[in-house]
Amino acid sequence: MQKKLISILLIAAMMFCLVGCGGGGGNAADSDSDAGAVLVFATASDPIGLDPAFVDDMESSRVNGNIYEGLLKYSEDSTDPQPCLAESWTVSEDGLSYTFALKQGVKFHDGTDFNAEAVKVNFDRLLPGNATEDMPYAEFVFGMVSNVEVVDEYTVKVNLTEVCTPFLNNLCMPMAAPIVSPAALEASGGNVTENPVGTGPFKFVEWAKGENVIIERNDAYWGEPAKVQNVIYKIIPDTAARVVALTNGEVDIVADVDINLVGQIEEAGMNVYEVEGMNTSYMAYNTTRAPFDNPEVRQALTMAINVPELVENLYQGYATVADTILPSSIPGYDESIKQVEYNPEKAKEILEKYNVTEVHMITHTVARAYNTLGGQVLAEAIQSYWSQVGLEVTIDASDWGAYKQKMNSGDYDVCFWGWLGDNGDADNFLALLGSDDMTMNVAHYDNPEYKALLAKALTVPNGEERNALYSQAEKIVAEDCPWAKFTHLTVLSAYNPEVQNYKVHPTNNIFFVNMSK
Repeated sequence: MQKKLISILLIAAMMFCLVGCGGGGGNAADSDSDAGAVLVFATASDPIGLDPAFVDDMESSRVNGNIYEGLLKYSEDSTDPQPCLAESWTVSEDGLSYTFALKQGVKFHDGTDFNAEAVKVNFDRLLPGNATEDMPYAEFVFGMVSNVEVVDEYTVKVNLTEVCTPFLNNLCMPMAAPIVSPAALEASGGNVTENPVGTGPFKFVEWAKGENVIIERNDAYWGEPAKVQNVIYKIIPDTAARVVALTNGEVDIVADVDINLVGQIEEAGMNVYEVEGMNTSYMAYNTTRAPFDNPEVRQALTMAINVPELVENLYQGYATVADTILPSSIPGYDESIKQVEYNPEKAKEILEKYNVTEVHMITHTVARAYNTLGGQVLAEAIQSYWSQVGLEVTIDASDWGAYKQKMNSGDYDVCFWGWLGDNGDADNFLALLGSDDMTMNVAHYDNPEYKALLAKALTVPNGEERNALYSQAEKIVAEDCPWAKFTHLTVLSAYNPEVQNYKVHPTNNIFFVNMSK
């Protein structure tokens, strides 16, 4: 109760500063009017955590991306790697060693020095043999790293076991790759999720779970300081309530807007921000559980869903039908690949052949960036289609935290999930079905031929040969049908016109350093 009171008083003080102190000077801000400004950002759920090694969700990424930095970062409007904590890098002729020259004079938020030893400490905890099962991105980013060498105080060398074409892109991701203060890691027993300490433009203030996360400007930041004093991530699970909070001035920005509320937002004089989605929404079959271990059954279940009709009715032009795992903007996309077509008569015939009569669904009730309607809306639509072919469908819907626990247990026939592209590379999407981590590979799919194609593609330079390998992999998935794929969703958010320089990165991350109010 005391913590809640402190949180309320802190927010009130910030809001007072926003209204009454906007003209006060502040050397860290570009203008006096921004010096004490507070941006309030409405989001559907709490972060899973604030240590980038232990998270895989967008809520965590959007906070961590403002607190932490990696050796590299994405360019402002693409997934091209740019220098960040590393000023430059070289790659050995065999492609197995990356040597990074680090930026000097950088301090963590706790005042300790950033250097090569700090990089080694962070990378070492995520290497094969060291990473724990609750580090979901360790395999993605560091699965091919053999060791990390400190060459000197500001030079670090990363050695790979095999060539990895997207390695530099992976180092830009807000999951796993960001650098945490080694002192903070030691003090917290190796997990700073409750007390994050990075080098970024904002510092952690408080996390009142279920209510808000508060960060403040890092006035000692090595780069261009943030233009606002604080960002408050306000937790509002209900989609409509988030929009009401925006229109009545309670919040400044709302992410992952329900398409049905766009008109209401515009009528209230708020701005709608639209960006092409680098995402895929899908339903995963549990391929280890009979009869869903049978590809013919999975094909039949997918065949019973009129996906084009579903997408048109639910998403009203703000999504395209996903025939492939890869969105069209990702190299390796093959427009010739099609998901099985709607054919309820044939579907019913196959399901009766294998005596499939019941399906247990688990789903979530909250909006996600790849499905702003929430998983329950999709589940109910699928339930309607499947009832027409004689199936009895049970829907088990829960909030995000409980849903994640159920999904991680593996006790389901189908679950609803999606993926937001982290780095603009095909492997980032397709590796989900090749992963041995069942919290990522929620279909529990295991196809040696598919895995071999992915492994080979990782070692091939970008270009036609690599794209062809991913096309082959997609064709295997189209035949095996571990997922029923639904949409590539247009990403919508909304903001008060007083917010300047608002932007959503193609990865759907939101970086506040250049925004003002």
